[in-house]
Amino acid sequence: MTEPHVAVWDNCLKIFKDNVNIQSYKTWFEPIRPIKLEGSVLTIEVPSQFFYEWLEEHYVTLLRKTIERELGKDARLEYSIVVENSSGFKSPYTINIPTFGNTPSKNPDVSVPINIGNSIKNPFVIPGLKKINIDPQLNPNYNFESFVEGDCNRLARSAGFAVANKPGGTSFNPLVIYGGVGLGKTHLAQAIGNQAKQNFNNKTVLYVSSEKFTNQFIDALKNNSINDFVHFYQLIDLLIIDDIQFFANKEKTQDIFFHIFNHLHQSGKQLVLTSDRPPKDLEGIEERLLSRFKWGLSADLQVPDFETRIAILEKKMHADGIELPRDVVEFVSYNIDTNIRELEGALISLLAQSSLNKKEIDLEIAKKIIKNFVKSISREVSIDFIQKMVCEHFHVPIEKVKEKTRKRAIVQARQLSMFLAKSYTKNSLKLIGKHFGGRDHSTVIHSCQAIQNLLDTDEEFRDSVDELKKKIQMSSIS
Repeated sequence: MTEPHVAVWDNCLKIFKDNVNIQSYKTWFEPIRPIKLEGSVLTIEVPSQFFYEWLEEHYVTLLRKTIERELGKDARLEYSIVVENSSGFKSPYTINIPTFGNTPSKNPDVSVPINIGNSIKNPFVIPGLKKINIDPQLNPNYNFESFVEGDCNRLARSAGFAVANKPGGTSFNPLVIYGGVGLGKTHLAQAIGNQAKQNFNNKTVLYVSSEKFTNQFIDALKNNSINDFVHFYQLIDLLIIDDIQFFANKEKTQDIFFHIFNHLHQSGKQLVLTSDRPPKDLEGIEERLLSRFKWGLSADLQVPDFETRIAILEKKMHADGIELPRDVVEFVSYNIDTNIRELEGALISLLAQSSLNKKEIDLEIAKKIIKNFVKSISREVSIDFIQKMVCEHFHVPIEKVKEKTRKRAIVQARQLSMFLAKSYTKNSLKLIGKHFGGRDHSTVIHSCQAIQNLLDTDEEFRDSVDELKKKIQMSSIS
């Protein structure tokens, strides 16, 4: 028979698994061990002080609502934290946490983690609704200070900042922010809401996902309260709708949003919309809505460049009081180039592994962890890859290094490519020569010697080659 504390925690784990991504679940919830249950107080053992602090800072809301669901509103959680002394002996000490919720959650995945005791009520069914009662549904950690600006997002950020400082008073109405997954659309949209709320206490701000809007509308249809639904949304001064692409093919939802949009826009209220693609590419959306989406400004968020990715990681590290070696930061930034969410997830994985293994993070550890957690970044260092990197660096067309031209810039790019191919691949000199227009092994030897002479005598060239070597090393995960 399963002991009570184990049974309660098993039930909790099922809820956690449904409300956080699998990587976070394995990192932060699987290592926890239930110890005892006394009345409505559950004691759990966590492997370190860092682990406890991370749970309290990022998952306190999810923990509170889950424990209350299992043990009632008087439920409490106690942590037994494992500490290790100098002799390697591990012993636990217990921290009594009398209440939950003193620390706001920073985890956007669990801002509304489970549908129990949910603070989000459908306000349009509340009789005598007043604007002061409307919760903006914003994550306070999504602000302009934590949104790193770069070439990839400068237009969208600038427009968002202008909207936040003058809602409904700019030509950016509506402001449509679009871009791929994990590039910061929700962050920027909520930053606009938080800034506007800070600037104008008298304005009513509301952030809502398109899915939540649709579900509220369906409930209003069932309850015959469409007028209340429309009236509620007409109260909003700054309405933020996330992921409008999910309105596709929902004709009645689009129809009611059309009327709400018109009322707000004609009343000088501000609309901010996010989408995974520009309005012109949205399918399944009525033309009359698409034309209104195009009234204001459509600003895109692109994949951040290498320098911006470094700045994002450094901002995150500073906010969390973390320090990592520069080469580790550059390695992570170079290899994870798909989206910001994945970049931050890699940082969390590094910290978790460092805490659990009680080891300082260095480049070798980073390589192993990134390889395990982010499969998409593994690249084979090949001759073709080296050619591509060198040609991009010297702004030379890659096909030119395979031709018989004697132009100085192209010859130098070809020779350096051969030199790096010899250094970083296991290919024979003959095979390397074949990749450069069928040249023989003696040409490869001559090219390597020419580059070595330049490295010995030209400091500027040596710095340039060192930069290329760093990029190649970062691309190779062993």
